[in-house]
Amino acid sequence: MKTLTDVYTLSNGVTIPWVGFGTWQTPDGQVAADSVKAALAAGYRHIDTASIYKNETGVGQGIRESGVPREEIFVTTKIWNNKRGYEKTRESVEKSLERLGLDYLDMVLIHWPAAPHRVENWEELNKSTWQALTDLYKEGKIRAIGVSNFKPHHLKALLEAEVKPMVNQIELHPGMTQQETVDLCREHGILLEAWSPLGCGRLLDHPFLGELAAKYGKSVAQICIRWCLQKGFLPLPKSVTPSRILDNTKVFDFALSDEDMAAMDAMENVGWSGLDPDEVDF
Repeated sequence: MKTLTDVYTLSNGVTIPWVGFGTWQTPDGQVAADSVKAALAAGYRHIDTASIYKNETGVGQGIRESGVPREEIFVTTKIWNNKRGYEKTRESVEKSLERLGLDYLDMVLIHWPAAPHRVENWEELNKSTWQALTDLYKEGKIRAIGVSNFKPHHLKALLEAEVKPMVNQIELHPGMTQQETVDLCREHGILLEAWSPLGCGRLLDHPFLGELAAKYGKSVAQICIRWCLQKGFLPLPKSVTPSRILDNTKVFDFALSDEDMAAMDAMENVGWSGLDPDEVDF
């Protein structure tokens, strides 16, 4: 791991930069455009958004105004829960392309699984949503497809599909390793992306992580991002502050020891968002 633009290779051979720039909770318009431009100027080449973030228009503006060629940027968006199902999913992708101002998407994820506590025919709904993404992938509208927040029982049916998920984007950070899901994904060649790698910001004031930051001469954010990379995850740090956007890229000039990695794994999970796919009410 040497540079921000080094890549993982997905199961279909498509490469994806191994640090992404997250845009959750980034306001649309100029704030989104400016943060994306700052990220691209800092060296990011992987931008992660979603239809529910309601900032795809600003993200697309930032991409166009950055001066970076489109083919150098990996752009991900996601299908929201009220757009599950075959026709609605296809419509959602077309709307995202329109808002982003793009001709194709590098990756589209199912944002949250349909789950039994909310939907009676949850497995069929996940399958029909996945079939729509599979067809769009075959048609060349999307270069890679995957899921987000899928636990093993949500993934099971999709692992039998013609095209398996290439990515599962889940909450991963020190103290939250989701080992069962991670193990299953690795068994099937599914890359793990880490949303909220800083534990919703709650880890930034953690005493132990502060000690590690002092030990390595780094920030707590950099320690958390480095933990993700050494675990083989793809972190998606988010900020709208140019100095922090740049700082979050400075994670390639040090390595955490095996002992410190193990201690971070074993931390109390104080950074959890509280969002369980089998319990959420949206």
